[in-house]
Amino acid sequence: MKKKGSCWTAYYDSETNRYFAEIIYTSREGREQYDYEITKEIFDRLGSFGEDYENERLIRTAKITYSFENTMYGTLGPERTIWDEEAVDAMKNTVEKLKDEEADEKAKKAIKKQKKNKKAKN
Repeated sequence: MKKKGSCWTAYYDSETNRYFAEIIYTSREGREQYDYEITKEIFDRLGSFGEDYENERLIRTAKITYSFENTMYGTLGPERTIWDEEAVDAMKNTVEKLKDEEADEKAKKAIKKQKKNKKAKN
């Protein structure tokens, strides 16, 4: 399961019963990414706020697992910090699983649509 805002995405892995979120800012000044392992309670509340920054504020109350900052204001270049390697790997696996599931759903819908169109022609 996935929830999405303007700068954040949250994921739920039903196989491991874990929740993750990422906040990504991209602009002409550079890119920043922050990954978190969130709770079910946080996941359930995401998307219920009138302003998207409130969702980001809620995500930031969770445990940070990864950060990447590469902005024109940085003096040493890109800065990458892994706070919890196991959680970072688990989140990557969750994102990949959800991408595969979404691709499978799109393929099923396309096949169903083809069958429906074929029936309508006959």
